[in-house]
Amino acid sequence: MTIWLIAVLGLYLGQIYLSALIYFPTEGTMRHLGGRDVMPEKGKLAKRSDRALQNMSENLPLFLAPALLTYVVPEADVGLAVLGAQIFFFARLAYVPLYLTGIPGPRSLAYMVALVGNIMVVWSLL
Repeated sequence: MTIWLIAVLGLYLGQIYLSALIYFPTEGTMRHLGGRDVMPEKGKLAKRSDRALQNMSENLPLFLAPALLTYVVPEADVGLAVLGAQIFFFARLAYVPLYLTGIPGPRSLAYMVALVGNIMVVWSLL
């Protein structure tokens, strides 16, 4: 389970940097060296990246809490929790490029699959 917790946190960190990397070319190097008092408008891709990051920020605590509880609840079905964490990770990994490309149907499907994975982690505690 530990590897999947680290993978999900790594994905979150990657999304933070992805958002910054997409926006960086619109700012230019000198803006990064200054106080950034006036920021240029973000492009469509940068805005999508920010929304995907916001969505991950909202869903991450809902995944981490039950995932961490699998370490302390003696009756937890660790196999089910690991499978749920794997599903959550790979679905969230697919979610990012689907969101960036603006494909609404598959993006929503990836979100729902990640939700199923999260429910499996919760279910493993019962």
